[in-house]
Amino acid sequence: MAEKNYYDILGVSKDASDGDIKKKYRKLVRQYHPDVSDDPNADAKIAEINNAYETLRDKDKRAEYDAILANPFAGQGGFGGGAGFGGGNFGGNAGGFRWEDIKDQFGEGGSFNGGAGGFRFDDIFSAFGGGARGRQSRGGFDDFGGSFQQNQQGQDQHAEISVDLASVYTGDDYSIKLNVPTRNAMGQVDYENKTLKIKIPKGITEGKQIRLSGQGAAGMGGGKNGDLFLKVKITHPSNIRLDGANVYQTVNIAPWEAALGDKINITTPAGTLGVSIPKNSKSGSNLRLKGKGIPAKQAGDLFLTLNIVNPEVKTDDERAAFEQLKQAFSHSTITR
Repeated sequence: MAEKNYYDILGVSKDASDGDIKKKYRKLVRQYHPDVSDDPNADAKIAEINNAYETLRDKDKRAEYDAILANPFAGQGGFGGGAGFGGGNFGGNAGGFRWEDIKDQFGEGGSFNGGAGGFRFDDIFSAFGGGARGRQSRGGFDDFGGSFQQNQQGQDQHAEISVDLASVYTGDDYSIKLNVPTRNAMGQVDYENKTLKIKIPKGITEGKQIRLSGQGAAGMGGGKNGDLFLKVKITHPSNIRLDGANVYQTVNIAPWEAALGDKINITTPAGTLGVSIPKNSKSGSNLRLKGKGIPAKQAGDLFLTLNIVNPEVKTDDERAAFEQLKQAFSHSTITR
């Protein structure tokens, strides 16, 4: 089956006007932008859409691409769409450059963790080797064996940053260290060590992205750098579960607190809170504290899931106390 060409990717005809192409491009970007799309392949689709639009919006490149479509055997090694690159290309279609492949290649080391730096963009380039070529266009040749366009903007980068739940409640400052490729006046790749300070917004939820303008891949021929998008992963203790802005926390209580009711102090992500345990509470029941979840634009709730824990019996007096308890509730029926 033939690969999709750039017109298919944007969903326009080959005789579409510049205005129609621009209109469809904007619609697709809004649809698949990682900040709003639930599509698990949104990042790859955005890269594919951008790649197609960068060619079709330019009169000369579009004419060159149309010529390749008309005679595909003459266009090998050109664009990343219908004609295709060799192995490790930057095209938007099958066999093309996908950020998911980078994560698979480098594993967890490809994540940005606050303060500890592991992700290196030069590792990306070395992973694809000499077969990785830039888009064919007017300008000069880059060091990957392809050519680059004057004033071409660098590609956006996507990665992950881990932040703790306490930082989400209060907002916090993080630092990450990068070793990123830049281009010198000759268009050759140099490397620069950077430490970026990142403001973690108060109330940000799992999966949202922080955009760092100009911190993506270097532009070519004097073009602007791309942007860096950091997807937020929230770390938290094992007794806590997140559901959007809602927080679920398992809380251990004593049998007498559950049976008689009591007021206890509990350490939560929202601080130390005084909580009233209702009489005859059961394990697994939830106490809802409205507005004490993640303080997002619409604050979530904090749900305390009660877990009744029996104390360990060690002495004769403690055993006698439980015997008395057994006798006192001998009339009770427990459904098993």
